[in-house]
Amino acid sequence: MAPVARLRSLLFAPAVRPDFLRRLPERGADGVVIDCEDATPPNAKAEARENARALAPELAAAGASVFVRVNAVASEWFEADVREALCPELAGIIVPKLDRTEQLREATALLAAHRLELPILAGLETALGVADARELLAHPSVFAAYFGAEDFIADMGGVRTESSQEVLYARSRVALAGRLAGVLTLDQVVTDFRNDALFRREVEEARAIGYRGKLCIHPTQVVLANEGFVPSAEEVDFARRLLAAYDAASARGLAAIDFEGQMVDEPLAARARQTLAAAEETHE
Repeated sequence: MAPVARLRSLLFAPAVRPDFLRRLPERGADGVVIDCEDATPPNAKAEARENARALAPELAAAGASVFVRVNAVASEWFEADVREALCPELAGIIVPKLDRTEQLREATALLAAHRLELPILAGLETALGVADARELLAHPSVFAAYFGAEDFIADMGGVRTESSQEVLYARSRVALAGRLAGVLTLDQVVTDFRNDALFRREVEEARAIGYRGKLCIHPTQVVLANEGFVPSAEEVDFARRLLAAYDAASARGLAAIDFEGQMVDEPLAARARQTLAAAEETHE
């Protein structure tokens, strides 16, 4: 199965909650995740695998792009997860806490041994994983990645704050690595799932940095992510007017113009073209 082209929202649900899992296709997310890792306690890993293997084809048949998040490669559960929790109907496998390319080679080798051709969505959520993000995301098996702030700060021994200033560098580094590798990047979770204002603010920040989507842990976050990672009507209108003025000036031999009080040259025109392209992609 080809990797999904757009992941504005990636909605997670615990693999041990089949009632939640069966409702995932109706939530409107671009991708849904059966989570065998953090949302599954150690004594329920076998149950999680069984649910993932049984329900993933059902969710995919209902139209969802389904992923399974397995446990970390270094964990005691990884091999059994690949062997027992995955199926060909998946859109991909999410491998968390990646911090060495050897882990990606091990993951791809194990997938191949089980005749599973699944692209990897890489979780970068450790100090080493963020530091080596460019090398990790350049691996040919990786089609997308997410930044995990909670695990990253735990690994750093830092303090998580609502401002997220403590992870700005790490967020930016992962987004930059994704841009250089040509892979989609998804922003951190907002654990306060009742705080819509915080979620909207983080979506704005993430989009400004270059992220293409956001991890969601509650269905109400899906709508906010889907809306936030596409250009607004005002942005589209501004981009069209700017390009019309810039193209007219270019035809007269001008490389820079004064447009509504700001200097516009080719970099700003390129950004306007990106805005219109993103808007067209949304309506395809």
